[in-house]
Amino acid sequence: MSEEVRFLPYDEAARLVGAIQEEEDIHRPDHRILTVYNQGNKEICWFDYDEVMQDVGITKSDEDSKAKLTEYILHRIPEWALDM
Repeated sequence: MSEEVRFLPYDEAARLVGAIQEEEDIHRPDHRILTVYNQGNKEICWFDYDEVMQDVGITKSDEDSKAKLTEYILHRIPEWALDM
């Protein structure tokens, strides 16, 4: 049985996250991921690029896409990321 994922409060996630980078998925050619790094530049988690773009409703022409993407991810940083 899988455990329910618990997320950090937004403010705590905002303090933890140092960068969100769009990167190539090394395991799947032609696939992108969004890697989340902490303030010490250590990878803490990642998100599927296509899924996030669809969930947020972002298009490539969306001028505010970076802010929307960041907002979405900061609401979804798992609690276990603190241990990374």
